[in-house]
Amino acid sequence: MNLAAEGVEHHPLVPIWQELVVGTIAFALLCFVLMKFVMPRMEAMYQARVDAIEGGLKRAEAAQAEANQLLEQYRAQLAEVRTEAAKIRDDARADAESIRTEILAKAREESDRIIAAGRDSLAVERQTIVRELRAEVGGLAVDLASRIVGESLADEARRKGTVERFLTDLESAGAR
Repeated sequence: MNLAAEGVEHHPLVPIWQELVVGTIAFALLCFVLMKFVMPRMEAMYQARVDAIEGGLKRAEAAQAEANQLLEQYRAQLAEVRTEAAKIRDDARADAESIRTEILAKAREESDRIIAAGRDSLAVERQTIVRELRAEVGGLAVDLASRIVGESLADEARRKGTVERFLTDLESAGAR
């Protein structure tokens, strides 16, 4: 400003020395304030942010490790449960097979018992029928023989002998 009054023209590329001094002092003052108050705060915020991120990463890694451990435990338990379920199924099949075998054995025993009882019953019925038929055939034979011979065969001892002879002859004729 002074130069303009003296008539010397100022070159645009050369700075004015007073402005340089004021600019340097202002810059130094600004750097001092920034270094003293702003930079420590920014550094503290930066460090807090770094700690939060690193802590979050560490927590995430710890959680991941714990999740992997739980997953392995779950898989081990699942394998154990599957093994146990397979054992239970095999035991149930074995029990079912033994029950089936037992029931079949009991059914065979019952069937054999029923067949034996039926055979015994048939044998008793056959004997009863044979006795009744012998008595009836004997009576018919005595009547027929009385008519043929012309004499009475009413005598009981004679009658039994004649009937027994007649039935024996019938059996021997049927056997031929």
